Amino acid sequence: MFPTGAKMAVLAGDPSQPGLFTVRLELPDGYRVAPHFHPTDEYLTVISGTFLLGMGDELSAAKATALQPGGFGTVGANMHHYAIARGKTVVQVHAMGPFVLTYVNAKDDPTKTASAR
Repeated sequence: MFPTGAKMAVLAGDPSQPGLFTVRLELPDGYRVAPHFHPTDEYLTVISGTFLLGMGDELSAAKATALQPGGFGTVGANMHHYAIARGKTVVQVHAMGPFVLTYVNAKDDPTKTASAR
């Protein structure tokens, strides 16, 4: 689902089931999540590091908003967005399950690559 390098810890709920869930993502410096979307709203809180959150179909650090520790962001259902980590970054995500991540460009989906099989 996510490119190699991210670590995810489930804090509450079950992202694979209907209902509320909360997860924390630990992302290494320079980590990128290509443009994608979810069928439900997503609420993000930055715990540490800098999380660049951008909207649209093209990944662009210059057009993204830099969220610092304590920063909060929302992404509406089906809104195309992307992310970049600056420094080791921890982000808490709260949303409704089941969690689904669909890449705007199928070639960006790490589950579709030979190394992910």
